[in-house]
Amino acid sequence: MTSSELQVCLDACLRCLQACEHCASACLSEPDVGMMVACIRLDRDCADACTFTARLLMRGSELHAEACRVCAEACDRCAAECGRHGHEHCQACARACRACADACRALAA
Repeated sequence: MTSSELQVCLDACLRCLQACEHCASACLSEPDVGMMVACIRLDRDCADACTFTARLLMRGSELHAEACRVCAEACDRCAAECGRHGHEHCQACARACRACADACRALAA
């Protein structure tokens, strides 16, 4: 793992964390919040996975590959759910999740 590869993944995790937090908050403001429950739950799971992964990457943990695999899975699930909704915050979150999943898989390989 080069420092450049690590930085790409770290940046993707932090962007995804921000997108997930924004999406969850915005979903809570939607008129039919009941339809957004799965999205909010997956946003929160993904944000936590991104936070954990970013922290391990920042300290150069030997567990980074395992964390990246879990993070990629959380991102895939969140992207799939967010992609089902037409709201811009959901679409932006889905894009950030897909980018993070790709970066995490590349680093875990």
